[in-house]
Amino acid sequence: MITEGQVLDIARDAIYTIILASAPVLIVSLVVGLVISIFQTVTSIQEQTLTFVPKILAVFVTVLIGGSWMFGLVSDFMTNLWSNISTYLR
Repeated sequence: MITEGQVLDIARDAIYTIILASAPVLIVSLVVGLVISIFQTVTSIQEQTLTFVPKILAVFVTVLIGGSWMFGLVSDFMTNLWSNISTYLR
């Protein structure tokens, strides 16, 4: 039978994996959004679509570059979880 400690360990590892896998995309989106906001403030351009297109492109490029690493990270977590499933079902 699975204990509370094991459930907490699995949940902690899952949250850590989610944060680690999503961090590059979130950081790139934050930096691009900040740069565009500064550009809009300096030039007094208040076009809403100006913020979305560069962010989408930056996130897409980030996923293209780091997608295999993100997939490997999540895949390793799931492999570890499934390899220990017999200890959780006792």
